[in-house]
Amino acid sequence: MVRTPFAIAALALLLGGCSAVGSAGSVADPTPPTGTQADALPLLTVQKHPTCGCCSVWIEHVREAGFEVEARDVEDMATVKDAAGVPDAMASCHTAEVGGYFIEGHVPAADIARLLRERPTARGLAVPGMPLGSPGMEHPDGIAHPYSVMLVLEDGSTREFSRYPRE
Repeated sequence: MVRTPFAIAALALLLGGCSAVGSAGSVADPTPPTGTQADALPLLTVQKHPTCGCCSVWIEHVREAGFEVEARDVEDMATVKDAAGVPDAMASCHTAEVGGYFIEGHVPAADIARLLRERPTARGLAVPGMPLGSPGMEHPDGIAHPYSVMLVLEDGSTREFSRYPRE
């Protein structure tokens, strides 16, 4: 997969654009952690292309869930993904790091919190592509496509971590 800013922007346009509107229609559980759980969440560092609007909406989603976020604009996202160990097949538009894991793409905050609680031996979580209805990719008409959050294991293989919409 070619991961240039142009390729990522083209993918976003094919999937309905990168300009999400609010959080209406999200299939992810936006319920923020409560009490000491929210206080214990580590800093989440996000690297994103400067012109990506859906990344900013996803950042707001994880902030609302109680994460402190440091966002960095980066032109060369392919280098970021390679350094983090994101497999090509798991690529999306932004890459975050938290607690020794990478978070690739539009992963719901509840899954990030679960990852940090369970601490599996893995590289991180990924939502490949940019599925409509995932956090940051909400559609104004509430359209949501089914998607899976994948756990990327140390050897680069993957297994499903969660699936949306939840049934």
